[in-house]
Amino acid sequence: QAQLVESGGGLVQPGGSLRLSCAASGVSFSINAMGWYRQAPGAQREMVAVITGGGDRNYADSVKGRFTISRDNPKKTVYLQMNNLKPEDTAVYYCYADRYVFPTKREYWGQGTQVTVSS
Repeated sequence: QAQLVESGGGLVQPGGSLRLSCAASGVSFSINAMGWYRQAPGAQREMVAVITGGGDRNYADSVKGRFTISRDNPKKTVYLQMNNLKPEDTAVYYCYADRYVFPTKREYWGQGTQVTVSS
């Protein structure tokens, strides 16, 4: 069974940087999109960044210019480089992956990693 294993979260000061990593293990199929979502206390989960199987990237407006998503397909790993972090970025960050299986899209989620931006 597929498992998404996340790492890289932690505590950082405003203006600092973190890099999140997520590796898909136990995966024998081809992954389409991979990405990152986040959920702050009292808020709904929102998309942060997604990279498609073809390499197209999409970012939430709030992180454009600060975050960069990338992937290493042989390693089945997705990264999120987060620069110039703000307190508003504080949330649990969840790794995401999907694949298309007729007639539906299968989605996979990591367990979440805490990112806290605070002085």
